[in-house]
Amino acid sequence: MKPRDLRVGEVVQLDPFKTSNPMFAGCFMVVTEQKNFGAQGYIQCTGTARQRGGVAYYRATWDEMEPVGDAVWLSAPRD
Repeated sequence: MKPRDLRVGEVVQLDPFKTSNPMFAGCFMVVTEQKNFGAQGYIQCTGTARQRGGVAYYRATWDEMEPVGDAVWLSAPRD
């Protein structure tokens, strides 16, 4: 993706061949903040034993992301 304006709640997919952390290769990330290098956001994780999952935060460079669309629901941090 070339640098451009990003919106909070925009969904990007992390390029499986360029993502610096292979654990997030191909994942969908919800943008929470635009940065000079790209964006900060989160990947929604599954839960276990019928419990709700959490989020994993990630900082993606412009080169790692491709636009997908907008998230309908945004995860909020839980206490």
